Amino acid sequence: MADLGILILRLGLGIMFFAHGIQLAFAKLGGPGPEGFSRMLSGLGFSPALFWAYLAAYTTLIGGLCLIAGVFTRVSSFALLVFIAVAAAKVHLSKGFFIMSGGFEYNFVIACCCLALILLGPGKFSLFNKF
Repeated sequence: MADLGILILRLGLGIMFFAHGIQLAFAKLGGPGPEGFSRMLSGLGFSPALFWAYLAAYTTLIGGLCLIAGVFTRVSSFALLVFIAVAAAKVHLSKGFFIMSGGFEYNFVIACCCLALILLGPGKFSLFNKF
């Protein structure tokens, strides 16, 4: 049953990150696309903002796909953990813990899931369960 639990964790997290990647990379599903996202990042002090926008967009897009497939699960989970930690630190930390106040509660749960996948790996229900 543990491998089934890992599969559920991988699919849930992977689908969520992949959907966000589509928003950031292609301005679909109501997302801002790289240009809109780079404007937000510029306001947060990231420079060059467009570079960081593309890096974040494709980290979430490709990382999400890797989690869904179970390919490079630990590497992808680490990259996504860094992404969500930066988002928490730059956007949500100053607003406290709870999401109702714009806090980092949701980021915390996502980070815990990423950390769990780093420790557990892809499980047996993956395309390549050796990475």
